[in-house]
Amino acid sequence: MRGNNARLAYDFFRFLRRPLTDVFFRRYANRPMFERVGQQECALFVQAYKIVNDQIWKYYGQDQKIDDSIKAIWTDIHDRMAMEIGVKELSPKYYSYQAEYMGKPYTSSGWNNMNSVVEQWLNFKFVDSLDPDMFVKRRLSFVELAFRTREEQITKLNSELPKRLAEAEMQDRMPRTSMTIPGKRSNSVQVFNEAINLKFMENVRELNERLRQAGMPLHYHNGYLQITQDERMQEQVEQPFWLLVKDIQWKNVSIDMAEAIDRRDTGGRDPSFYAAKALESTIKIVCEVKKWTTGTEKGVSDFLNHLESKMNGAFIDGWERQSMQRFYSDVRNDLGHGPGSKDMPNFTSQQIDQTIEFCMSWVKSLIKRL
Repeated sequence: MRGNNARLAYDFFRFLRRPLTDVFFRRYANRPMFERVGQQECALFVQAYKIVNDQIWKYYGQDQKIDDSIKAIWTDIHDRMAMEIGVKELSPKYYSYQAEYMGKPYTSSGWNNMNSVVEQWLNFKFVDSLDPDMFVKRRLSFVELAFRTREEQITKLNSELPKRLAEAEMQDRMPRTSMTIPGKRSNSVQVFNEAINLKFMENVRELNERLRQAGMPLHYHNGYLQITQDERMQEQVEQPFWLLVKDIQWKNVSIDMAEAIDRRDTGGRDPSFYAAKALESTIKIVCEVKKWTTGTEKGVSDFLNHLESKMNGAFIDGWERQSMQRFYSDVRNDLGHGPGSKDMPNFTSQQIDQTIEFCMSWVKSLIKRL
């Protein structure tokens, strides 16, 4: 009993410490995107719900009973969305209605399943008194949060793979009974992990295709929905970038580049500065992986020295180093320091796009060389 009480107390205080949830509708609140809610938008909500409910988290197990672990996930996502919107529940959790049986009236009441609570809210019929832009953005926020939650689960699963493989290999070395299923356990663990990752990649691909079909210039990657301005740019530069930085090792690179794009798309300050941070993190991580760091580095220039050094095999050529060095001297330094009494640095939209694309391309190039 004491153990249960301790666990309840731990869960309660962990809940109190839960950080604010980063949601799509808040990031893009100042950028109008949707003037109406039509058939395409409504169809997307149905399709997105079916991906989450039918493919990612099936509310009912094979015995057609509610899976408590899945119910907990749906409940957590619902509660976080409701908190950010500022409502107690997305749609009614409790139902009660009058009915009649064999001529006698009675009251039917109970609790709706949590996935149904979310589904009813997602498919709520739009009325003219509502703001169409916020109506769509809030529902897209649920989709984003659901996919981000699944991505976090898979990231955790991937981080635990070496431990699970080691345990399986240890079991493989133990004597087997005649009832043991043939084949290595370690192979099964690896195949299972790969299958989960591939399945989610397919879920993401389908979601992005559904967004495209709905005419929404949005793309999901690495936990976030963001605006995509050019389809060819998305396919050739942005999508390969996001795939390369999915691993936990590149977490800060992904976060800073996502921040750069959000600020660009919403008119925020200094998006190029965050793109530069993403590239700088990449440069430092490469040096750490290669064990070239000394602890005496004072800035990005010293890390670029490591990359160019012939003793280290000239990871980059001189002209490549000059290209990145010039970028940090002429662009990042202007943004990274206070201008004093001078005018605040102000890039055009084209220059912002160019700096983000420059940093993305270099991040991809450096990671691919490892």
